[in-house]
Amino acid sequence: MTTLVDAPLTMLDGRATTFGEFAGKVVLVVNVASRCGLAPQYADLEQLQKTYGDRGFTVLGVPSNQFLQELSSEEKIAEYCSTTWGVTFPMTEKAKVNGKKRHPLYAELVQAPDAHGMAGPVTWNFEKFLVLPSGEVHRFRPNVKPDAPEIVALIEANLPS
Repeated sequence: MTTLVDAPLTMLDGRATTFGEFAGKVVLVVNVASRCGLAPQYADLEQLQKTYGDRGFTVLGVPSNQFLQELSSEEKIAEYCSTTWGVTFPMTEKAKVNGKKRHPLYAELVQAPDAHGMAGPVTWNFEKFLVLPSGEVHRFRPNVKPDAPEIVALIEANLPS
């Protein structure tokens, strides 16, 4: 069994690391998809990165094609995110967020319940998991915008002063 910190990650550029690289930070993990109707959330995610990135926060984008709305290659994803949304936050290679071959990071994250007490599979693109430095995970469904007051309040409350 993998712990959250030990979850292996391959970044969009092919670099291998673990989620432990982000230890001590407030991390908003989001399964993203370039061709999703929720893709404009990229702009809000990038704004959070610019606002809090130098204070111990990062967005971690995890492209997934499980809902059949992601581009075919890591290169195309990187180009789209950079040129369309100006994305500067780190992103992993494409990963499965549901099912038997679910990425180890998501095997851990989906155990966290949302505001209604529901855990389990990711329901759609742009589902958000806010991982606090303590390891505590807060889950927000796709329709909750990245800059929603409840997310921003948790980010601000858990950043170093």
